[in-house]
Amino acid sequence: AVVAATLLLSSISVAAVNTQSIINQTEGQWLSHGRDYQETRFSPLKQVNTSNVDKLGLAWFLDYDIGRGFESTPIFYEGVLYTTAARGVVLAVDAKTGQLLWKYESAVSGKIDRKGCCDTANRGVAIYGDKVYVGTYDGRLVALNAKSGDVAWQVQTTDVDKDYTITGAPRIIDGKVIIGNGGAEMGAVRGYITAYDSETGKQLWRFYTIPGDPSKPFENKAMEQAAKTWTGEWWKNGGGGTVWDSMAFDPNLNLLYIGVGNGQPHNQLYRSPEGGDNLYLSSIVAINPDNGEMVWHYQEVPGETWDFTATQHLILADLMIDGKRRQVIMHAPKNGFFFVLDRKTGALISAEKYAYVNWAFSYDMKTGRPIEVPEARYYKGHRAMLVPSVMGAHNWQPMSFSPETGLVYIPTLHIPIPLMNDEPPYVNKPGRYNLGLSFGDDPTPPFALRKNIIYGGLLAWDPVKQRKVWSHRFDSAWNGGVLSTAGDLVFQGNGMGYFVAYNAKSGKKLWQFDAQTGIVAAPMTFEMDGVQYVTLMAGWMGAGAIGGAIFGPEHPRNTPRMLTFKLGGSVSLPPEKITPLVAVKPPEIKATTQEITEGRRLFNRYCFACHGSSATGGGEVKDLRYTTPAVLTIFDDIVLKGVFDQKGMPGFGDLLTPKDAELIKLYLISRIQETYDAQQAAQTNATKGEKQ
Repeated sequence: AVVAATLLLSSISVAAVNTQSIINQTEGQWLSHGRDYQETRFSPLKQVNTSNVDKLGLAWFLDYDIGRGFESTPIFYEGVLYTTAARGVVLAVDAKTGQLLWKYESAVSGKIDRKGCCDTANRGVAIYGDKVYVGTYDGRLVALNAKSGDVAWQVQTTDVDKDYTITGAPRIIDGKVIIGNGGAEMGAVRGYITAYDSETGKQLWRFYTIPGDPSKPFENKAMEQAAKTWTGEWWKNGGGGTVWDSMAFDPNLNLLYIGVGNGQPHNQLYRSPEGGDNLYLSSIVAINPDNGEMVWHYQEVPGETWDFTATQHLILADLMIDGKRRQVIMHAPKNGFFFVLDRKTGALISAEKYAYVNWAFSYDMKTGRPIEVPEARYYKGHRAMLVPSVMGAHNWQPMSFSPETGLVYIPTLHIPIPLMNDEPPYVNKPGRYNLGLSFGDDPTPPFALRKNIIYGGLLAWDPVKQRKVWSHRFDSAWNGGVLSTAGDLVFQGNGMGYFVAYNAKSGKKLWQFDAQTGIVAAPMTFEMDGVQYVTLMAGWMGAGAIGGAIFGPEHPRNTPRMLTFKLGGSVSLPPEKITPLVAVKPPEIKATTQEITEGRRLFNRYCFACHGSSATGGGEVKDLRYTTPAVLTIFDDIVLKGVFDQKGMPGFGDLLTPKDAELIKLYLISRIQETYDAQQAAQTNATKGEKQ
């Protein structure tokens, strides 16, 4: 469905966008997800620079109350910003005024939310010809008329009976719309990437990232070779390997590069019990975009078992290495090593730690394989406190490469999480996490003890010398993506709610703006009528946001809004509305320690992903420590029957018994009581202080 500001549609003038116009775009344009096919997220604009960025002010803002934040990077073309919201909603906005021109409602059912591991995010659109393309959370690829928002065509790219989702932005090469998918934390999915005709939606080719049932013909030689690296009956649980985010394209080599995700289940013991490399999990794969055939691959983590995906941002660049100009791919994946590869052959040039790493010592440059710490493979009967954890040293938030400084700017994370073997036998149950591993009862420390254990940062990295140049550390581990510009600036938002500009060479903080909301998306910049603008989709969202106080501030802020800045901008945000959270005394319960413990175990298996360890969620999804007695009276209706499924809280009656729900409720009431008691004690102490 399209909601349009019809009087304004005539202001949209769309000429045809094609591959050459993306390659040859002017300095002020932003025509692809990472601006260019190389995904550098670098803009040659420099009207805003180190000498005047302190004069940057808000030009306009657009609040969009969806209860979820934003992960998207807008596309700018012909005076219009095209961007997305949760579940694949598309917004067309006047770039100069912030006026909403049209909105496409993706009409994704809230029941689908349970299929995803890490929120209902969408990272953006693609534009080509006279159409805008988006992948919806329920697995559709939709082509929209760029002027009106009307649907031109749509196609279901996934099996709706399986736990596939789409959160990534499409890419378009020579009339081929390329889209991947996610879901390898949940059900029995097999990863793939597909190309569709941009005019008709007809499927042109599909490349699977891992082999299927070997009793059936392999799709190609790549799958035949990959099958030799798997053991057991991996195909019955899907195997994983989804391509849920990163892609880049070299038009001169005519190679499309994709990052492949983790295994399904994560635990290799249950996925491929006799070991093996499990190609092409955790790999960078080069594909011929004309026919979908693999040209080369490099596997970063053979035998992946830690959720060390290769789906993080890929950047193409030409670097002078040992006196020679090399065509490279740069990659800072979850596993904590910064990789530089020859993008023509896939040969490893260098790999060094850009963050604290305890799963591997280094990489063997002769074999290209990691030298693992033996104890890191937790399924051998012990508990491993892993760094990086499943959250990674760098997650999906885009990094940026500046050819002016030669540096890569990386949003980093430090989040230790314990891993241990899930008790056998492993059984895949659709609609819930199916990892084959356990994080323990309480995988993260209380907020008060967390500050020196869990944190985030911004890192300026020299990819040639493989060393840090400068860095900043943040209390929030979950922060925004990065933009660099020819004005010697680096822009990043953070989980504390500030949008910040740094000197790209020194890292000195030059400017900041209080967005009144946590930020995870990456900013972009464009020029219109001789004026440079900087735009950011602000809002608290994603795997780190739904965990609330685990990865962000103790009480995260979330006001989804689109912010656009220019020099001399003088618009102000409305006063921030802060409603203090107050715990209400819960009903008295009679529960044994054993019942509370079992309720906690069930909570951390089924509820942790959205509501946080020990129910310390908040910001985007409700903090359950502040649940009211009225809500507790309909607890079974919510948890088992799904009466709030259209609000994004699906029912779990197919996975939980009434007894399970009662135990979770008892545990939750115990947490509410603890929170209530703490607030009462704080109020008493405050009153005593006033009297003194």
